[in-house]
Amino acid sequence: MTFQVYDTTLRDGAQREGVSYSVVDKLAVARLLDEFGVGFIEGGWPGAVPKDTEFFRRARTDLDLNHAVLVAFGATRRAGLGVDNDPQVHSLLAAETPVVTLVAKADLRHVQRALRTTADENLAMIHDTVTYLVAEGRRVFVDGEHFFDGYRDNPTYASSVVEAALAAGAERFVLCDTNGGMLPSQVTAVIADLTARLGVAPEQLGIHGQDDTACAVANTIAAVEAGVRHVQGTANGYGERPGNADLFAVVANLQLKLGLPVLPAGCLERMVRVSRGIADIANIAPDDHQAYVGAAAFAHKAGLHASAIKVDPLFYNHVDPQAVGNHMRILVTEMAGRASIELKSRELGLALADHPEALNRVTKRVKDLEAAGWSFEAADASFELLVRSELPDGAPARPFTLESYRILVEHREDNAVVSEATVKIRIGGERMIATAEGNGPVNALDEALRVGLARHYPELRDFELADYKVRILEGSHGTGAVTRVLVETADGAGRDWTTVGVHPNVVEASWGALVDALTYGLDRART
Repeated sequence: MTFQVYDTTLRDGAQREGVSYSVVDKLAVARLLDEFGVGFIEGGWPGAVPKDTEFFRRARTDLDLNHAVLVAFGATRRAGLGVDNDPQVHSLLAAETPVVTLVAKADLRHVQRALRTTADENLAMIHDTVTYLVAEGRRVFVDGEHFFDGYRDNPTYASSVVEAALAAGAERFVLCDTNGGMLPSQVTAVIADLTARLGVAPEQLGIHGQDDTACAVANTIAAVEAGVRHVQGTANGYGERPGNADLFAVVANLQLKLGLPVLPAGCLERMVRVSRGIADIANIAPDDHQAYVGAAAFAHKAGLHASAIKVDPLFYNHVDPQAVGNHMRILVTEMAGRASIELKSRELGLALADHPEALNRVTKRVKDLEAAGWSFEAADASFELLVRSELPDGAPARPFTLESYRILVEHREDNAVVSEATVKIRIGGERMIATAEGNGPVNALDEALRVGLARHYPELRDFELADYKVRILEGSHGTGAVTRVLVETADGAGRDWTTVGVHPNVVEASWGALVDALTYGLDRART
């Protein structure tokens, strides 16, 4: 039986706090998911949510899917209402999707107290709706809401719900851990008991996990190891409360760890790009520490790790990062040894290994600077300048020589606060004095420096201060504390780089990071 990867980012994932997709957003996410190679994309609940109804209408002409089919989600007919007369069921047909997923109560307590109907009527609702949709030419999946809790309370009734759905023609019955309270061993035990009780093949079942115990991915894998061949999840684990099973981690584990070819060939390598693209659409910062796709997923900090990685990267990488479209990174910190410095330099295209004395000097400088509060793990540009300064060719020359800078902060009568900076610099034999205002001391200083450099370095017009972070270093307190500043700069070509500065004076720390940023950027622009 074919393995099914089912994505519910656009329905269940959209229940995450702070997420609100427009119809255009939903179409864009669907294209990315199709590119990733999932088999099914649950687009939403037509008839119940106007935005979802519009999505399905536009999808008919605006989506050209290569791998996935669209799924409309809805409920069984209402209690006491014939399926022919239920407008919500007709909305599912009107969505014109080849597949429909129905949510059905699998916990008798919910049937009686939430639906306020009888056990038999609930089974009839499932049977009637599935039969009707199958007769209309739809493939049908049934999501058994609260299945695991219902099975624990009354396994006989929960089993009868599964039996009713499959007997009516449902292609898969999906076991939903709606409250997210299960553990992997419990999932495995329930599946084994259920299949023995009903005599059904586990391939007819699916799994849908919530992450309230941080076990959604593990529960999903456990279900597959128990024979389930239909998995549901969301991009990046988005969803209500702590979220859903992260479909990216699920798929990577199935394909790379269990050897199950659940995606079309070549699709797994797109995972990082798809993950970050969906995060951008959802307006959620990517989780750097997310398994497989995070920026830190294959980042190594300890010198001991780097020494082993020099021999074989797989000594400390559990898979080849490129298999999921990621890459290995070496972080340069006070924990770094010669191997870390050498590997990081190689990553930046610098042959430090060919210059052992320079390697020794760089290693010592990094350790000394890190002990003083510097941090190069997030400031590759400053680290590259440091390494190049120890190599025979040397670092790029500073674009100017500083004579002095001065900053004034004026609090005016109307409560406006204005910062003004003046820089005096020399470029070649020419002395330049430039003044500018800004919305803070550092912004004013940055603007004044750019004014002074603009005539000689027109490339600066494409540079933009993209991010600015200030941190008070541990062990220093109060207004006289030592501060570390990280400056992220971007250019018009879509490139960005980060530099660092440290000083008891936050402005001087910022100055150091700004000068490194301009030096690095101008050198790159001219090479």
